[in-house]
Amino acid sequence: MRDVRLIPASEGDTSSSPRLANDKMTDNKFRSVALQAAFLVFFFCLGTSSWAAPRTTNLWWMPDVASKHGVQVDQLFYFIYYLTGGVFVLTQVVYIYFLVKYRARKGVGAKYSHGNNQLEIVWTAVPTAIFIGLWAYSNHLWWNVIHSTPPDDAMEVGVVAYQFGWSMQYPGKDGRLGRSDVKLISNDNPFGNDKSDPATKDNFQSGVLELPVNKAVRIRLNSKDVIHGFYIPNFRIYQDAVPGRTIDWVWFVPTKIGSYDLACSQLCGQGHYNMKAQIQVVSQADFDKWYKEKATAALLQKPTDKAYAQNR
Repeated sequence: MRDVRLIPASEGDTSSSPRLANDKMTDNKFRSVALQAAFLVFFFCLGTSSWAAPRTTNLWWMPDVASKHGVQVDQLFYFIYYLTGGVFVLTQVVYIYFLVKYRARKGVGAKYSHGNNQLEIVWTAVPTAIFIGLWAYSNHLWWNVIHSTPPDDAMEVGVVAYQFGWSMQYPGKDGRLGRSDVKLISNDNPFGNDKSDPATKDNFQSGVLELPVNKAVRIRLNSKDVIHGFYIPNFRIYQDAVPGRTIDWVWFVPTKIGSYDLACSQLCGQGHYNMKAQIQVVSQADFDKWYKEKATAALLQKPTDKAYAQNR
């Protein structure tokens, strides 16, 4: 006798299976899109508190150059930019030409080339010469312009970086910061001044880097804790501040009166995004007025110098 098995209607009717599978795929796709959207909203909300200060000039390009050395840095940048842009356009044109000319066509056979030694020499020698030329000019720019010896009348300013801010130190009436040592850097002596040097007695601090226009400025750079990046985009200046080391070869000449930003370009901790200081480039007369007020106020804080400061 033949066995007979009864099949439930839910198992026997397969007409709804594709619809159920499609519904399941739709649900999974919806969940995936919703999850991605949630992540985007989360990171957007997280990032709104860490936006940098808005740019007001050259929104789609580099900020305006405002230093003497920066002009030469930009010249090199523009040369490389237009050179690589021209090479890119030229190679794309050649690629498209070959794609069209040697496309597969009915009745046209393929050709095999063994190469061309002269052509290979040319396309090897030309890029090599360009790279050597760029290296030579870049090396000249680095050593003879950026790392050249500053003028004798350059104003020296001490800059110390710390998590997450900057502090500046100016020399007093004698125009000298005096001796310093990284081993002396502490909370009470952030610039590591050697107290035995009389030249350090009249130094004063500022939270703003105040500079006279068209005057050479030499930076004495230190870091109190971790590696920071001394970065002034408008001056085309960048230099790491390394703990335990004094960097004294950074100098520049600001050429435009205005307000600029000193930023940290090294990831130095949670507050890195907001580690910046204001730079004010002013006329020589305005700087002299500011300098006199600051120097006098610093001397008034020292009891032994009050009479001297009031008679200046």
